[in-house]
Amino acid sequence: MTGTAPPTAGTVMSATGAGAITARAVIRTAAGPGGTTRLETLLSDPPLTLRRTGPARVHLVGSGAGPLGGDHLTLDVDIAPGTALEIRSVAAMLVLPGPADSTMTVNARVGAGASLRYSPEPTVLAAGCTHRLTVRLSLAADAEVFWREEIIFGRHGERPGRGHSRFDVTVADRPLLRQDLVVGRPSVEGSPAVYGHARCVGSSLVAGPRWSARAVPAIGNDPPTAPVQASGDGWTALPLAGPGVLVSALAPDAVELRARLTRGEEAAERIAAGRIVAW
Repeated sequence: MTGTAPPTAGTVMSATGAGAITARAVIRTAAGPGGTTRLETLLSDPPLTLRRTGPARVHLVGSGAGPLGGDHLTLDVDIAPGTALEIRSVAAMLVLPGPADSTMTVNARVGAGASLRYSPEPTVLAAGCTHRLTVRLSLAADAEVFWREEIIFGRHGERPGRGHSRFDVTVADRPLLRQDLVVGRPSVEGSPAVYGHARCVGSSLVAGPRWSARAVPAIGNDPPTAPVQASGDGWTALPLAGPGVLVSALAPDAVELRARLTRGEEAAERIAAGRIVAW
């Protein structure tokens, strides 16, 4: 079933204040013939509008401004066992101020032997906004995921709004990652221990059986050691205590942030292949 969901189908768009809305979008896959992926459900309402752009690819299309302050948006993703899906967006999400806080919640489940690649364009926190992004990601034991998140500290020449990003990931119902990012607290964000002079922050999670914890082979009489992190200018790739690697990066602009995350993601692939190098 594809298309725009009527209210009776579970996608709600209703007033929550002065021009505020509540909207929900749903993506569900199913196994097709010959091991292909079929989009069983694709339901959405503005401003969360979904468009199929490939056999196993969906784009988020901004069909309305915002989110504005007071808006509450939810995206539910269910990747069926043995299927694969890529989710992207056509443009950055500009979070604007309003009479209340705005929220974006993403709930994603990736079934056995399935894979999900989630890489939308950045979220821009415009001056005056207060926004909360919550991601709840549940993976089967042999599922794979690539999940990228990028946050821009305001439009050009302006102070950022306030943002709080929460990322919770489980594998086979066991915690893999719990992460919080807070933006827009002038008392701490300029510290070299926090964001310093950076204008952007991002992270990428790569997880799955290929990243199961492994020891670095022993050298001579030295015992095996745990995998070491790889790092470079403004980025680091840190193996987790579970089947995954977290890449984190800071940068002065969105272009450099993407480049640094990409370098970290490449390092994560080397970690998966056992070619672990610290630099």
